[in-house]
Amino acid sequence: MAQTQRQTALTTTKPRAMSELARREERTALWLLLPSFVIILLIAIYPLGQVFYSSFTSARFASSEPTRFIGFENYRNLLSMTIRQLPPKLDEQGNPVITDGERQYETWVRILPRQPRRYSSVNEFNFFGRRYVLGATNAEFITAIWDTVVFSVVSVVLETIFGLIIALTLATKFIGRGVMRAAMLVPWAIITVVSARIWEWILAPTRLGFMNTFLSDIGIGDGNIGFFTNSSLQLPSMITMDVWKTTPFMALLLLAGLATIPKELYEAAEVDGASKIRQFFSVTLPLLAPTLAVALIFRTLDALRVFDVFQVVLGSQRYSMASFAQDMLIANRDVGLSSAASVVIFVLIFAFAIFYIRVLGVDSE
Repeated sequence: MAQTQRQTALTTTKPRAMSELARREERTALWLLLPSFVIILLIAIYPLGQVFYSSFTSARFASSEPTRFIGFENYRNLLSMTIRQLPPKLDEQGNPVITDGERQYETWVRILPRQPRRYSSVNEFNFFGRRYVLGATNAEFITAIWDTVVFSVVSVVLETIFGLIIALTLATKFIGRGVMRAAMLVPWAIITVVSARIWEWILAPTRLGFMNTFLSDIGIGDGNIGFFTNSSLQLPSMITMDVWKTTPFMALLLLAGLATIPKELYEAAEVDGASKIRQFFSVTLPLLAPTLAVALIFRTLDALRVFDVFQVVLGSQRYSMASFAQDMLIANRDVGLSSAASVVIFVLIFAFAIFYIRVLGVDSE
């Protein structure tokens, strides 16, 4: 009886002792993390808060005008949009006709004469036989949002597919694997500005460029394709440049993930008669999912912040969201509008991060 009571007392005391020890460890961990919290507060949270505050003001860089609080006016100037139907313009035979020279007049003088804001055309489209126009108070920024999202989605998808193929190839044993692993990292190791200049030569709009020369020699084009001047080719060119440079980064992360998968699982799958394709979908892909999720998060968030490639190659011809914000600050000296654009970038990146965490289950891994 006495022995049973002693065992009960020990059992009751042990969780209490462990609980007290756990609390002390938590307090110690918080004290150790306190310097990091202070540094983050100084170099991240305070500047971010300052950007949020500036986005609600009329602040201008190097201006003698007093800064006023204007609420959401900067966001309205950036994000206000409208959709209107275009009336058909008929020729002498009664057929609808519209010319590029009259497009701006039809859109804004005839369709939006009473709008309190002046809208610019973002895109025109047909819907059930009727023509519509999408207008925005700042068409450049709306276009920059669309271009950045398309750039991010397409480039990340291609980089993931190519990176996975390269990682699976380099995970197998073959002669020269070490050399291939080193060579794979060369595009990623090149500075982005330098790689942009390299691709400027490759995609030069004359036969001085490698791509124009190659396409002309095989009978495609006349050797004067303007990859950076043709609006329909600009975004594909940017995506190609980014895929070439960043695929090695994805391959490196996925290769590290493949190295953590036990070889015994593949041996057991072979004993069970599973083919290579079945092994990939039943063993490789499920166990690689956490690494894949982390790689997707890193690349997507980095792609949404793209600046250097657009700035170096296209300049003010076509903006990403980040290059637009930079142009508003440096060229126009509009701190408030630039801050509002930066906040939009932050919100979009935050939304993508939450989406990945929820959908891919990163928080549960």
